[in-house]
Amino acid sequence: MNVRELGRSVGGAVLRRVGRGASKIHESKPLPVDLLESDDAYLVVFDAPGATGSDVQVRYADGSVLVRIDRFREFHEGFEMVFPGRGLSLDGEAELPADAVVDAEAATATLAESGTLKVQVPKREASSDDSPTESVEA
Repeated sequence: MNVRELGRSVGGAVLRRVGRGASKIHESKPLPVDLLESDDAYLVVFDAPGATGSDVQVRYADGSVLVRIDRFREFHEGFEMVFPGRGLSLDGEAELPADAVVDAEAATATLAESGTLKVQVPKREASSDDSPTESVEA
């Protein structure tokens, strides 16, 4: 092994470690989210780049929309991973207003090709026995 090969080997190892560290930092941050409200529903919008429908789990619990994304890196023939910097396991949460009364079972989730995940949670009429922190899966 000559000096040039040694330098490439050490440089590659350093880049992979830095990349794995960047990936872990990416995974520790929550997904960016917007919460919108209309007269009849809440719309929660997450940025989920690189996710596919099978990667996404959406739940409603204790007044919050919870998202978990376990995505995978595609194999690219003829290429080798140099810097694995994108997080693969990502989480997001959007807390609805404390007085929100929703029909979580009627919620819908749509993932666009661009990686935008939209979760629409319909509102419902409040009754005397409703609790705003009801736990139901969507």
